Amino acid sequence: MMRKTKCFWGTFAGRGSKWEKVAGENARMLPKATHEEKKQQEAKSRGKLKTMAGKLLKAMASGKEAAEEKAGGVEMAGNLLKMATCRKGAEGGVPAEEVICEFIEQGKFLEACDHIYNLEHSGDDKMGKSESLYKLLAERMWTVVGEALSGSGRTFLEPLQSVGESLKWEKQKEAEWLGRSQETGPVSTWSPNFWRKELEQQLIQYMAAQIPLLSSSAKANETALKQHLSQLETLFLPSLEHRSGVFEEAGLLSTYTYCCHASLSSHLATLTDSSHLSFSQCLLVYEWGLKMYKSGSETCLRSRQTPQNSLSFGVQCLLWIVLKTEEKLLAVAKKEVGKALKEAFDIGKPPCADGAVIQILTEKAEAAWHVSESLSEKVEAVCLEECLRFLESYENEVRNFLQLDGCPEICSGLWILENCCILRAVWCKLTYICSASTSQDVKVNGFLDRMEDEIMEHFLRTVASKVKGTLKEHFKKCESSFDHILESLKQSFLVFGKKKTDTYEQALVKAVNAIVIAEYVQALLTIARKLSSVQRRRIVSKMEEDHRMLQDIFKECLGPAAGHLKDPIGAILELIQASDSEGMKIALLPILKEFPDLRKEHLSAVLDIKVSLNREDRAALLDAFHDNCRESKPEVNLLFADIEIKPGKYGLCACLCC
Repeated sequence: MMRKTKCFWGTFAGRGSKWEKVAGENARMLPKATHEEKKQQEAKSRGKLKTMAGKLLKAMASGKEAAEEKAGGVEMAGNLLKMATCRKGAEGGVPAEEVICEFIEQGKFLEACDHIYNLEHSGDDKMGKSESLYKLLAERMWTVVGEALSGSGRTFLEPLQSVGESLKWEKQKEAEWLGRSQETGPVSTWSPNFWRKELEQQLIQYMAAQIPLLSSSAKANETALKQHLSQLETLFLPSLEHRSGVFEEAGLLSTYTYCCHASLSSHLATLTDSSHLSFSQCLLVYEWGLKMYKSGSETCLRSRQTPQNSLSFGVQCLLWIVLKTEEKLLAVAKKEVGKALKEAFDIGKPPCADGAVIQILTEKAEAAWHVSESLSEKVEAVCLEECLRFLESYENEVRNFLQLDGCPEICSGLWILENCCILRAVWCKLTYICSASTSQDVKVNGFLDRMEDEIMEHFLRTVASKVKGTLKEHFKKCESSFDHILESLKQSFLVFGKKKTDTYEQALVKAVNAIVIAEYVQALLTIARKLSSVQRRRIVSKMEEDHRMLQDIFKECLGPAAGHLKDPIGAILELIQASDSEGMKIALLPILKEFPDLRKEHLSAVLDIKVSLNREDRAALLDAFHDNCRESKPEVNLLFADIEIKPGKYGLCACLCC
């Protein structure tokens, strides 16, 4: 073929003066009729070129760009015809440009390539005619490709084979060019160098147009998505496979296969890139891709020339699609789990049930298990990691909440503590259901321990602050908010106790009881010496009401365990309600035994409440205290140790007897 082409080209390129002279003599020798026939052939040849230019223009894009390209194409075809006519007139023969255009029109693209290349390197291409011819050639080749795709492929087999040969020719010339020179500048801008890329764009554009439509609203519908994936499998892929045969015969199968992969990958990426895509929808796409990968059907996505014992290019592409979809699936699982945990453990809102949280963390792994066991393990690992990340962020959120100005509501603190209880229970169950590592277990328990300690400490400080605030005026006024605080605590504890938080409830309620009692006694002993005789008499009846209320509340919250709580208010009532000094001495002994940290100033303040107590009896009780008091052991849970009594104007005793 190359030998023929060179000889053929030599007819047009090797014109000398001798040839021109013979041609002139022959022309003079031709009869008049022969001249007329020659003119008709020339007109017919120019008509063919115009027809070919018109057909090429039809393959160009539409709109404004198409108009511009069309104008450029008309000008280019006109210039070629003009150049051909000028050369013909000058040389008296068929010009090279006309021969090239004839080859292009006939679908003999390889021959056209050789002739254009020779023209390009002949030294006579000062006007850049070769570049215009390359462009004309490319347009015609892509027209043939488009016709092969949209019509009966075998009808265009021969010109399509010529397209494949032209692409091989371009690669060969590029290699020769690079082999002769180290400079890549000229070859990088050479027009044929972009042919393969242009062909790929043509193929991908066609294949994308063949994909069944799926509206954005339908993407959120699992049924519609299933139907769409089914259409891809039963309509789109078989149509690509049907057209792959002719491209294989044309030597373009690798390019065609690559474009199949690219169009399918791009479409599946579009399906999974939606921000509204749910885990279940992404799982559908993953399952479909895995099914295609595992299927042994011969589709266009499997190369027909597969080396033995190696994955075909198609299988590798499908594997890549599966892996990319898997990445998206795991990202969606992580996002949904994080969002669900944040909503379930929103600070300031009542906690949810632990069963709901476990479902959040396990349902995705269970769904993935029906598709692939290995995928289920990966989803499970992602969910556990997201749980750890959430715990870390939740710990910071709790700290920020605790640092807010003002005292948060008591129920808010209990909700956070309850969340910690739920998270601990959930994690305990997850370690049996999922494959949590030892390091993860240590990390989670560390988060929960720190949060529980911080929130319990803050909660008790909040309770102490609120109780102290209500007790400031409690003994001076008939009504105060002390009973409202106690009722709020009771209701919160009762709700807290229903959430299977026994481990926390007992210790927490006892700690709150100790705080309330300590604040109550502190306020009682502080205010006792500041009140008038009439107000002191009222304190006793108020103490009786408060004592009954406290007993009822903590018994209801703790049950039988409330019997082990210390009761200094009851002991003080027994002391000051005794009928005489001897009875008061008897009532004092159990107080000294149960509260070894009671000091003289504490007893003096208590005795101030009993208005009827005279100096002698008061002195006798203080002597009895001195004789029976003992040092408290450091390990004993003390009550009075932190209660400070400030001396009055005349000392510790309000009755001026001490």
